[in-house]
Amino acid sequence: MTTTLRKQASWLTVAAWAGLVGPVLFTLTWVAQELARIQEYSPIEETVSALEAGPKGWIQQVNFVVFGVLTMVFAAGLYRVLAPSRAGVIGSALLFVSGIALVLAGAGFPLREDAAGVTYDPGGHQPNGFVFFTSSALALLVISFALARQDEWQKLAIPVRVAGILMLVSNPFMGILVIPDDAPLHDWAGLAQRLVVLGMLFPARLALSQRLLRLAPVTRD
Repeated sequence: MTTTLRKQASWLTVAAWAGLVGPVLFTLTWVAQELARIQEYSPIEETVSALEAGPKGWIQQVNFVVFGVLTMVFAAGLYRVLAPSRAGVIGSALLFVSGIALVLAGAGFPLREDAAGVTYDPGGHQPNGFVFFTSSALALLVISFALARQDEWQKLAIPVRVAGILMLVSNPFMGILVIPDDAPLHDWAGLAQRLVVLGMLFPARLALSQRLLRLAPVTRD
């Protein structure tokens, strides 16, 4: 194996692991915070972003940033293997954008807590959340068309496409009926968001990561 191929193999392996570790680490970190703050935080009523507020909110802010960086690394790896198709390029770019939105949601525009202990958005967090969920959904949908054209990825094309479509359908539902403070289903915002993330987005991303890891060439000395 040439030096170039070894470097490519190493890079794809790193990208695949970033894709695997990102969602798992992000989930474990937010669940640990929920358990530590169980007296003050409701995972049924409050979104994951609400963990950014309060004295220990920095943990979730860092969690967003780490997940965002790992998402961008994973997107770059997918680009390397799906770039021959336009759908692969666009889909990988959309996934990269979702990583940027995560970093901004954590480092640039975190939620805050006022003197009364009420969580609020000082500006910028919700728009970045919208970008994250929308770009993630579009990324899955577009990438699915690239997968369908490559023998090694074809089995994932339909499941990934379904996940992307379901996320796109859920976006207006969440934006109108769940997330706004006066929305009729706002008291279930945390549960609804977790269903989207854990039931649609993360399974698709983990499946893509596992396949990328399997397809990464074996590095030899």
